[in-house]
Amino acid sequence: MTPLLVAILVLLAAAVALLLGRTRADAGAAVEQRFAELQRGLERADRLVRDEMSRNREETAASLARVTQALDQRLAQVQRGLGEMQTLAEGVGDLKRVLTNVKTRGVLGEWQLQALLEQLLTPDQFARNVKPNPARDTIVEFAIRIPAHGGDGGMWLPVDSKYPAEDYARLFDAQERADAPAVAAAQKALAVAVRRAADDIRAKYLDPPNTTDYAILFLPSEGLFAEVVRLPGLVEALSAECRVMIAGPTTFATLLNCLQMGFRSMALAQRSEEVWRLLGAVRTEFGKFGDAVSGAQKKLSLAADAVEQIAVRARAMDRRLRDVEQLPAGDDSAPPMLTP
Repeated sequence: MTPLLVAILVLLAAAVALLLGRTRADAGAAVEQRFAELQRGLERADRLVRDEMSRNREETAASLARVTQALDQRLAQVQRGLGEMQTLAEGVGDLKRVLTNVKTRGVLGEWQLQALLEQLLTPDQFARNVKPNPARDTIVEFAIRIPAHGGDGGMWLPVDSKYPAEDYARLFDAQERADAPAVAAAQKALAVAVRRAADDIRAKYLDPPNTTDYAILFLPSEGLFAEVVRLPGLVEALSAECRVMIAGPTTFATLLNCLQMGFRSMALAQRSEEVWRLLGAVRTEFGKFGDAVSGAQKKLSLAADAVEQIAVRARAMDRRLRDVEQLPAGDDSAPPMLTP
């Protein structure tokens, strides 16, 4: 190997070493720069994540607070509802205890019946505690006054309230349990109770002509009325055999409206008859007035004839007086006047 080649190799080795050292230095600087940028990026991402987590935490805390408040409100409402339900349950228990008392139950039916009568009729169209037959001591709760044609006299329409609560409650419980035999037994017992009440009304309160030939059995519950009407043949049998008509609150209100219209029609008919009688009396008086006018006219004619005769005589006297000669003034032949 020659010294020149050795020198060239040495120079090449030195150049390669120099190039390698520079490349390593540049690579290290680039790596450090990339690492620094990566670190700064990670720090920014960390800050963003922390900020987002902070906002989410605040929003979550606010949402949890709102949900907690809503839950508190709902729980308070539920608690109030439970208190109201408890109060309602106590009231229902009190009402059930009241309805088990026959006297109190009858008073409630009478109160509802009286409210309907006072609402739909005038005070002179019904009465309370009426004695249908003066010869007996039986008293009906309410009676509607049916006026007679012409306004004289009239008759009563008896109305009695009944509420077989025990039989109705047993029927309702049997229907809730879907117990067919119990439902049939309860329906039979309810029919017997209603028929017994109808027989009692017919025996005590129907007394034509003091009363109408039928009466009204008022049931103060729409549910009870529906169950009674649902019983096959009961309503028709009570109407035909006992002369008693079943009515619930709505049916009774409709009946009262019909009676009120009938009362008004009868009052209009009576007023029409009164008007016709008044017109007849006026016509009679008008005829008498015509006769009086004719008589006065005749008398006026006679008076006019008499006045005409007087006028004729006055004219005749005037003609005669014209022939009398008037004496001149200062005539001595005139008779002397007497002096006192």
